[in-house]
Amino acid sequence: EVVGMEVIHPASTVLTVTANGYGKRTRIEDYRVQRRGGQGIINIKTTARNGSVVGVTQVIDSDDVMLITDAGKVLRCPVDGISTMGRATQGVRVMHLSTDEKLVTVARLAEGDATADSDEKADLPS
Repeated sequence: EVVGMEVIHPASTVLTVTANGYGKRTRIEDYRVQRRGGQGIINIKTTARNGSVVGVTQVIDSDDVMLITDAGKVLRCPVDGISTMGRATQGVRVMHLSTDEKLVTVARLAEGDATADSDEKADLPS
């Protein structure tokens, strides 16, 4: 199932978040190029612990993201606080959730919404 798609910028990382509040960043260089007939590339190990993938977005260290739950909780989180890991790992907790609560989406904040401006941000599409 396709969860997201991005046009890659070389200075960025791929942020992946899961339903149980886990996430990780992965360097672009960790993904190989696929050709016709490719079988895909593992992005994150999904288990009962971390849940299914709910969002994938391209980020840089100075970005902030919004994490939103099905209960209406919203958390603004600086990207540089999320660990950079390999592709086939489960990630780290990025948001604490109640027992019956699930993370439903992640969104990178638009350039004007961030508190610090950066030349790198101007290169990424919003």
